[in-house]
Amino acid sequence: MTTAAFENGDRRVCYVREVLAKDVREDIEAELDADHDFEDDSILWALCADDGSRIALMSDRDIAFAAARQHEMMPHSVH
Repeated sequence: MTTAAFENGDRRVCYVREVLAKDVREDIEAELDADHDFEDDSILWALCADDGSRIALMSDRDIAFAAARQHEMMPHSVH
């Protein structure tokens, strides 16, 4: 999370948005240092800081929201 993150009480605001695997494939493979078996049209969920920078990618929307809350962030959906 960035130091410029908006504070809302004790929780930092973050965003969860849908991304296609084909749009982030290079990032996934670089991070995992291997090919990953996602179809190009697979939907992944990006957890993003308030400035739009991606914090994490997850394969399930509910997990993305749960992870944000576990790390004391306040997640919001972005379309």
